[in-house]
Amino acid sequence: MTDMPDPAAAPAPAPEIASLSFEAAMGELETIVRRLESGDVSLEESVALYERGHALRAHCEARLAAAQARIEQVGFGADGRPAGTTPFGES
Repeated sequence: MTDMPDPAAAPAPAPEIASLSFEAAMGELETIVRRLESGDVSLEESVALYERGHALRAHCEARLAAAQARIEQVGFGADGRPAGTTPFGES
């Protein structure tokens, strides 16, 4: 026998991370950091919060990378040159 918590007694799961906006994920991550820094959580809860925080951080990084890729697409034309500009010497 192990001292495992009863899954039926676990709190309701938080919203799926993939469906969160960048701002919502960052807000939740900030809340997790504050809770962990407070030291007022049990070891088990700390581990769970850390795991969720890690997943939220990865989600935020992916959202930022996707936004950067979109910005780079908008900023360059099909020929690879910056859109809306002409190199010196060309008219």
